[in-house]
Amino acid sequence: MTIRILLLILFVSFNLSIDASAEVLLKAAYIRNHQLWMKEGDKEIQLTTDKYVSSPKWSKDGQYIAYLAGNENGEKTYLYIYDLKKKESYQPYPSIETSQIKWSPTSNQLAYNSGGVLSVTKTKNGRPHGFENVSLGVSDFEWFPNGKAFIVSSQSNLLPIGWEPVRLFKVPVDANLDTNKIKPFYTIQTNTPDLFAIDANYFKWSPDGSWVSFLLTPTASWSNDSNILGVLSSVGDHFQVIGKMLGYEKWIKWAPTRNQLAFISGEGRFFVVNKSTAVTEIPTLNKQKDYTPKGYVDLDLEWLSPDEIIVARAKENKAWKVGPVPTMFTALYVINLESGEQKQLTFPNNKIDNTPQVVGSTITWYRTSEKEDRGDVWIKDSMDAQEHRWLKNVDSPPTFFYKK
Repeated sequence: MTIRILLLILFVSFNLSIDASAEVLLKAAYIRNHQLWMKEGDKEIQLTTDKYVSSPKWSKDGQYIAYLAGNENGEKTYLYIYDLKKKESYQPYPSIETSQIKWSPTSNQLAYNSGGVLSVTKTKNGRPHGFENVSLGVSDFEWFPNGKAFIVSSQSNLLPIGWEPVRLFKVPVDANLDTNKIKPFYTIQTNTPDLFAIDANYFKWSPDGSWVSFLLTPTASWSNDSNILGVLSSVGDHFQVIGKMLGYEKWIKWAPTRNQLAFISGEGRFFVVNKSTAVTEIPTLNKQKDYTPKGYVDLDLEWLSPDEIIVARAKENKAWKVGPVPTMFTALYVINLESGEQKQLTFPNNKIDNTPQVVGSTITWYRTSEKEDRGDVWIKDSMDAQEHRWLKNVDSPPTFFYKK
């Protein structure tokens, strides 16, 4: 009898531990009334009181939130870091003006681009402080997955014979402006009828680190209507053009476990037509597969699982030609890539659901309306769970911290 009771206790404890591990305690940084806030579980905390905040980003271990703060018009933004242990904001160095900040994938080191100068933070008393210059002439950048180097683009120049090619470089973190340490990584010949671009942006690594995707952008007016999505192998020896799309970083997503790339394809700056969810294997041998049904447009996406994608979808509007651009009332749909089945996930009822994010098994999205500047964050704990509001009256979608 005693043995049976012990086995029953062990069985119950085991199942409770599985259920507990399956639950994800949501933790997010977000902006409300221009100030930085954080929510963990059910507790909301205001972290700033006197700034115009944007672009919060979590450090790898979740101890720090880097963010930008500037004036009301957003003309100049400066780097700040919030330390959750010490409960204070600080500047790693006075007056670092930047609009690009990225944490290392392996440590609490922060990289930023200030006027074309790529720099990284040093460490003082165990936290990011000070800086060290890495490279000049930088347009955009991303860490290599090992945290030891950067892939860097440099915008091409217009010469009397035409535009230069777009050049990518591999830059060690410790380059310290030493050009002997900086190596050419790949040169994209772009001054051709089929491939014209003057810059490369939005670098994103595949889950196994063997490929990097990026957007090749032409001159400003042209890029409002069309850009070229490309991929490059991690050793810089294989480049492929994938498709054409608008210049939205969040419209490009790698699958969580496979070298599959999902993106929203289509040209034309207006959202009313010609925006389709496409998925392709990398390296690609066949034409991309489109999943948006006729008569609809997809305007956001997120991977739910290796075989499922969530999209923000609306009915297309071919009737619109001139006048104010019509609002696209998107709802969320789930696409099963294996079966081809598609079903509606949210029913916003004359509101707009966008920016789907998946945190563990939890699905989150941002819900707003046509005439509101702010919105609410809604969640479903699983596909079949009841939706409920998690954040109210926030300026933009939150940034979640999720330690895998």
